[in-house]
Amino acid sequence: MIKKIVKISNLNDENLKSDDLKYWLSKSPEERVAAVDYLRRQYHGDTERLQRIARVIQRPSC
Repeated sequence: MIKKIVKISNLNDENLKSDDLKYWLSKSPEERVAAVDYLRRQYHGDTERLQRIARVIQRPSC
């Protein structure tokens, strides 16, 4: 039988942040880029490039 395990934690906990940082620093740059690309594909789909968005804002003259 498989039991569900749920861990509830505060995302502002400094110990969790330092653990996450230690984890990602232990990975090679190639593994980090692969993880970012995996998350990008999950969010944006399987596109080759990121979408470029530009917005021109006219500032009032001083």
